[in-house]
Amino acid sequence: MVAGTLLICFVVVAAAPAWSLDVIVQGLFQDGAIIVVDGKRHMLRAGERSPEGVLLVTADTKSATLEIDGERKTLGMSRRISTRFAEPEKAEVHIQSGRGGHYFTPGRINGHPVDFMVDTGATAISMNLPTAQRIGLNYRAGQQVTVTTANGLVNGYRLTLNSVRVGAIELNMVEAIVTVGDFPAEILLGNSYLSRVDMRRENGVLVLESRF
Repeated sequence: MVAGTLLICFVVVAAAPAWSLDVIVQGLFQDGAIIVVDGKRHMLRAGERSPEGVLLVTADTKSATLEIDGERKTLGMSRRISTRFAEPEKAEVHIQSGRGGHYFTPGRINGHPVDFMVDTGATAISMNLPTAQRIGLNYRAGQQVTVTTANGLVNGYRLTLNSVRVGAIELNMVEAIVTVGDFPAEILLGNSYLSRVDMRRENGVLVLESRF
């Protein structure tokens, strides 16, 4: 029973995937190489495999061809390959509180520089007609709608913006409303953008964080 248990453990270790390895070539010679796998040094001949499962396919004084998890890579002296999958860092934007306790931030709409006021009560990015004209939006191609505002019902257009960027966080295909008239005075950064990022407050600072 003990021998059988040891055999099963060996098989499990040998079958462990090699994609979580960090490999560097430390020495090269004809038909052989010295490689370091996760900090452990091994001298391999062509056709030999390290205990971690890295196969030395061929080698000469210039490079070594290694097979890792079924994929072949050619590395020169002191070259490293890492197959660890690290989660990409998420972009963050920090917005200080401004006048009236509101949060204002510069940004871009379809590449044009604008200033936003964060408004979690707005269902979409909202702007007045003169602003839409200034940044070149083809608002007339949008859907005509009636919008409820603080000043009552007004006519407007619902359209989709190609891109909206705040700091390092850029989103594509974001819904917007253009209202006929001068309301709202600021471009409102509404929930068509905010609902697609993570948002929190830290010591009076509003933090937006990308989800990808």
